Amino acid sequence: METKTAKSTSFWLIILSIFFGNFMSILSSTTINVAFPIFMKDFQAELGVVQWMITGFLLATGVVAPVVGYFGDRWSYKRLYIFSLSGFTLFSALCTVAWNIEVLVFFRIMQGVCSGLIIPTTMTMVYQFIEKDRQAFALSLWSLSSMLAPAFGPTLGGWLAGYFGWRSLFLINLPIGLIAIAVALKCLPYYRASQSKTFDLPGFVTVIISSSCIILAFSEGNGWGWTSGKTITFLLIGILTLIYFIRRELALKEPLLNLSVFRTKRFTCSVIINCVITASLYSGTFLIPIFLQDIQQSTAFNTALVLLPGSLVMAVSSPIVGKLYSRTGPFWLILGGIILLIVSTWELSHITLEATHMYVAFWMTIRYIGIALAFMPVMNAGMSAIAKEKSGHASSVTNWMRQATGALSIGIFSSLLTARSVSHQKELTAGAGASAQFIKEQGMTLGVQDVFLTAMIICIVAVPLTFLLKERRKEAVRQSVS
Repeated sequence: METKTAKSTSFWLIILSIFFGNFMSILSSTTINVAFPIFMKDFQAELGVVQWMITGFLLATGVVAPVVGYFGDRWSYKRLYIFSLSGFTLFSALCTVAWNIEVLVFFRIMQGVCSGLIIPTTMTMVYQFIEKDRQAFALSLWSLSSMLAPAFGPTLGGWLAGYFGWRSLFLINLPIGLIAIAVALKCLPYYRASQSKTFDLPGFVTVIISSSCIILAFSEGNGWGWTSGKTITFLLIGILTLIYFIRRELALKEPLLNLSVFRTKRFTCSVIINCVITASLYSGTFLIPIFLQDIQQSTAFNTALVLLPGSLVMAVSSPIVGKLYSRTGPFWLILGGIILLIVSTWELSHITLEATHMYVAFWMTIRYIGIALAFMPVMNAGMSAIAKEKSGHASSVTNWMRQATGALSIGIFSSLLTARSVSHQKELTAGAGASAQFIKEQGMTLGVQDVFLTAMIICIVAVPLTFLLKERRKEAVRQSVS
């Protein structure tokens, strides 16, 4: 009984430590957007410069993800986590004393570097520090921290910036960061997969260059133009250096990023499904604010309120899914989640100018339930198939792919929305009798419908892949019991 109680106590202390850091990291990426007008006014800066507080942060997050496996193995994931928490907290403090917008953007990018280390590190620690039979539930709590932050981030950011100024958006990280560091020092066990490892400098340089170029090209491609020299140049450099990096890592005995994890078919399948879910998630979070604010002329605060119920339901559902996983396995949860995504995305592909906030909130809530059902089971189905000593590399790969998918999704959806909206507006203009404002709004609405339809087709692609996860269900159960 004492052993069981001790294990339970240890479990919750580890989860508490992981939860704080992951929550802080993701919260900081969701509170900034609503304060853009305040940053522009206080620093007398252009929107394009201020937007780099988000673009630079997300770019840095994706760029460093591939190196987490190496540094975690070399230093231990506890030390890497404490280092990244300390860096994040330090740069949060430095953001509050920034004397111009360029310095603030730089500190935000450094925050992004630390955030890019925190997220895959916390995910890895679930598989290194938690008993196998409790990993699914632990990952659901890890997911909860990821989902609570976006649920409250925009509303909290708007309230803080409005009443206490933009510095409060960074000051809030200080107590959370200090608590997370203290809990991590006290509660996390020490584990290091390898005692010594050669640092692959060419691999490090090429993965930074390839990640930066590809993510930046996808993020800015719509603004630069997909056929512009800048976009094509960045894509070519990114793709060529990525090919070199992959070939180099596969040839080395001690690679910077162990790509042999892709030889596990279950992991590879889960990563593909994860990317599909990520693309679907970004389609909603990208399109609905545009529909509500640019087309229906709603406020940012009202948009946050429309999205809040779905985010809260998704957060509440996460621990429940963790409990269900141990009983049903991943297949039915993932399949059910993807079906809900398909149905809700199909409904939103018929959205009209007259759609009520209640209608949008309802179908976005159904989408978020689908994401909650599929997200954690997909992650755990893949990660649990990887040996403990390779879990850091598997986590790095997973988060790297998710960041790239997010950038690619927003870039493609943005371009598709613009192209389809213009096409529909031309068709509507050909028919006389409608005002210019109606033509613009109706054209954009039809464009939103087309992008949601595309997102639904992407979801359908994931359905047959879920059956590949069912094939090894008995073996997965046997492993979890052993």
